Order: sequence, then C-alpha cells, then structure tokens
Amino acid sequence: MSTALELYGTEKPPAKVEKISVGKLTFSLQDGALRHITYDGVELLRGIAFLVRDRDWGTLAPRLTEISRDTANGFALSQRMEYESHGATLDVTVDVRADETSLTVSARGSADALFETNRTGFTILHPAGVSGCPAVVGHSDGSVEEAAFPVLIDPWQPFMDIVSLAHERDGYRVRCELSGDTFEMEDQRQWGDASFKTYNRPLALPWPYELQAGETIEQSVRLTWEACETEASKATDEVSDATFPEMALVITAEDASRLADSPQDIAKVAPQRLLCHIDAALGDIEGQIAAFAALQNALPSLVYDAELIGIYEPSVADELIAMKAAMEASDFKPDSVLVCPSVDRQSTPPGSEWPECPPLDLIHNTAAEVFPDITRGGGMVSFFPELNRKRPPLENLSFVSHGLCPIVHAADDVSVIETLEAIPHITRSARAIIGDLDYRIGPATIAMRQNPYGNRTIPNPDNGRVCMAHDDPRHRAKFGAAYLIGLAASLAPAGVTVWAPSGVYGPRGLEGPIVDVLAALARCAGQKVYRAEVANGIATLEVGDTKFTANLTPDTIGDLGPYDWAQSNLADAGGNDL
Repeated sequence: MSTALELYGTEKPPAKVEKISVGKLTFSLQDGALRHITYDGVELLRGIAFLVRDRDWGTLAPRLTEISRDTANGFALSQRMEYESHGATLDVTVDVRADETSLTVSARGSADALFETNRTGFTILHPAGVSGCPAVVGHSDGSVEEAAFPVLIDPWQPFMDIVSLAHERDGYRVRCELSGDTFEMEDQRQWGDASFKTYNRPLALPWPYELQAGETIEQSVRLTWEACETEASKATDEVSDATFPEMALVITAEDASRLADSPQDIAKVAPQRLLCHIDAALGDIEGQIAAFAALQNALPSLVYDAELIGIYEPSVADELIAMKAAMEASDFKPDSVLVCPSVDRQSTPPGSEWPECPPLDLIHNTAAEVFPDITRGGGMVSFFPELNRKRPPLENLSFVSHGLCPIVHAADDVSVIETLEAIPHITRSARAIIGDLDYRIGPATIAMRQNPYGNRTIPNPDNGRVCMAHDDPRHRAKFGAAYLIGLAASLAPAGVTVWAPSGVYGPRGLEGPIVDVLAALARCAGQKVYRAEVANGIATLEVGDTKFTANLTPDTIGDLGPYDWAQSNLADAGGNDL
C-alpha cells in the first residue's frame, strides 16, 4: 500500500503548498490562492482567493499557469487561471504584489462564451479568532460603520456593502480595501469553516447568473497593517462537567435489512444507538419502518432513534399519524423521534424566498400529540446554518440536533482539519439557541449525505478532494481516523448527549482505520471529560481513564507519525484521580 493511499485513501497527493516570505510577512501559495497571511507571527488574514462556483455551489478547479515571478523588490507574481464550465472558458490573470508594508492581489479576465456561475471573484477570509474584535466597515456611499465581529454566529450577513474593512487583533490594526464589485460578509463559522468570509455579488441578487462572452471582470484586494494596542486574545472554552456522548451510527432502511442478516457488522464498534433514516419523500413509509422493526428484533439491545423526514401532504397530522400507525403495525419502538420537514433540508440563503412549509409550531405541536410517550426532538438533519436560520420552538422538544460536514467550502486537507477550530463556535452558538436541552450531533462525517446548497452531492469518481462530495476517500484512511479524534475533542466540552460520526455501510460507513477509533470512543460514552484540546497539530482527549492523542498533520510530531493516533491508560500514567 502506498503512503498516499494509506494516509488519504487515494493515490492523489495533497495540494502543493509553497511558503513565501517577504521580511516579516509570510503566506502560502496553494492552487493559486494565498493562505495564512501573517506578519511577525500574527495571522492577518486566513486567505485571499479568486474563486468560481457553479450552479450547485461546487468550486471549479482552475488550470493554473505561472506567467512571471520577481523577488528582486519584495514579491511579484502573475498567474493565469482558466475555469471551464459547460463548454465555456473563463480566462483570468491574477497578480500578486507584496512588500513589508502591503499586499495587493488583483484579477482581470473574461469568458469566451456564455458562462453560468453562482459566484465569480475574490473571497477574503478573516480567521475565526477575530470573533469579538473591533471592526470598522467602509461603505460605497462613503459612510463608516464602527462595529465588531460577532461572538455568536450570525445567521445572516454581519456586514454588507463593504469597500473597506479594518479590525484590531493581537497588536495590529489590519485593513482590507476592495474594488470591482459589491462585497458583503457571511459568518462562515456556521458551515464549519474557521473564518468570516467576504465575497462579491450580494446573495440577494439572482443566482445562478451569466457572464457574457467578452465581458470584463476586474477586481482587487489591498491589505495593509500597522501596530496598535489591543486586548489579549480570549482563552478557548474550558471543559467543566461534560460527559462524553453516546454514539449512534446512521442507517437507511435498505441497509437495515442487510444489518439484520449480518449483525456482526457492527459488533466491533459496539455503538449504543442507531439513527434510523425514515424519509417520506422516498415513499413506502410502511416498508421503511418495517425494515427497522426487523432490525430491532434482530438487535434488541441497541437504542433506536428515528429521523422522521416529512413532506406533510395532505397534512402534518395525517402523515405523522400514518408513521405512528406503521410503527405500531410492525412493532417498531424507537426511543426518540426527530421530526424535520423535507423542504428544510435545503438551505434558504439571504434574499431567497422561503419554500412553502407548515409552521414549525404546528409540526411540533402535532408531533407531541401523535408521539406523547416518545422523546421528541427538532432541529435540522442538515447543518447548523439551517438550524440557525430556522430555529425550532423548544416547548415541545426534549432535544435539538444538527449535522456537521467539513467540506462545504473547501476540501483540501488543511481546510478540513481547520474546521475543527470552528466547532466550539458552533456549539456555543447552538447552546445560546437551545439552552439546557439535550444537544445531539449527526450525522458528522467528512463526506456529505445530502447537499443543502445544491440539487445533489458532488460525484467523486476519481477519489479526489472535492467539496460537497458524496464520497470522500479520507474517511477510510488514517486521515479519517485522526480527524475523528479531533472531532471528538472539539465536541466534548459542549455537553453533547449523542453524536453520529459514521454510517454503517456505504461511503461514510465502517471501513478502514476509523473502525478502531469508533470502537474506542464508543467505550467512553457516559464517562467524564477531563481534557479536550486541538492545538499545534495535535488533538488531545482525556475521558474516563483513557487518553487519546492524534496527529492532525502530514508531518511526524513527537512519537506520532503522519495522522497517527494513540490511546493510553491515564491511571497507569498517573493521570486523573479517578
């Protein structure tokens, strides 16, 4: 087995990264984008990139050609980026100019034919660590707004109509000047990205839109910085009295029949629960529920949670009553039901028209009448943005749930690991919404089960690193095992009661090194969390009498090789007084 296949589940190597230094200014070049822009060790920006997205919000990979480079006076780079979509080519020249006082990135290009896109232009990423920092926003009418980056995640854009944006952090005042289009910002932490993203073309405008043949695109970003007095960065969340959550594995009705015939398929992992996906949009509700009843009969020791996706035709009551009748007829006895409208699986971006759906109050009040003796939950079977934008009524709920996915906006290895930085921001913001209700997470896998932002998940036949892909090969490799420990450590302080980090079968199922990690973490359910940290490339989790460490990098760190993990007994090492 090759090293690449062992580490990543694919022969495709990681993206090449080139480190650039101009005096105290440093940044990385990766696939034409600038990342981790720092000055004297302080991160000014997480990234600047010229991005093109298709009608499903998939990110198009450019064909990249370096035109020229000059390091005689600072740093200068000119590169050609060609994007192809449905027979049309968008040809863009991106220029980078840097010295010890400023960094400018500019772009100019045009398409050779009608080019359909949801977004074309620069995105600027501020690191999630600027949360709470003072900001000054310049607008196109010349006005200036004094504000701050939000601490809790904003469901909508925190800043609009941006021509300049300055923030203060870690001893520096950092200023971005933007030109060429109308820019606004979204709180990208809610998708799991460890950043605030400033992008061009407001979401309130129609999309997809078309670039005409020969139409010129011209944009620029100018970054400057200066020393100033700032408060020290805030400490990260501390573990208090959290206990480690029970583990659920996600399963469909089709796979329930397979597992009922082969119960040994999950014996090694030994989860506490199964999350049963029941979807009215697929039809044959009776057949779906009957499959789970047969599985429950074959594996009665597990706890069964039902994810009830409703279309609510002809009515909410009729559909939920039919589901309850099917459960009684087949003798399926779920411990809990999570009720979610099918249309809410799709995201409703700012400025878009909300789809027709019965009010959530009506849905959950009806669920309380139909399932009075079953633990009931709400929230979203998609991700936190959908929960944040459409919050469930809490009075009839015992728990709230949402999923996680680290490849919504970027799928390279570094970006996937960086999403772990955003999880404490997500869980803190979710707690502000749901209070002390039980909090569940699932599914939470690298690859996407369903795409809230397009008509489909993105195919990945070549086993690449693809945004919003249905199948990600890293799930089945050492990378996936290390990421899972990082995910566990990031979630542990939030007091989550149930998490679903894997399916049973399929591309997000039980295969590869992740199986051993799942088994070890499942044994920790209900035990006290003493330490949970992701820092300096290492994830550390101390729970009960067990310590987990994982290397989240492709480099050897201490005794851990690339993406290796280790498990040890804290009592033997003189750890926590248990």
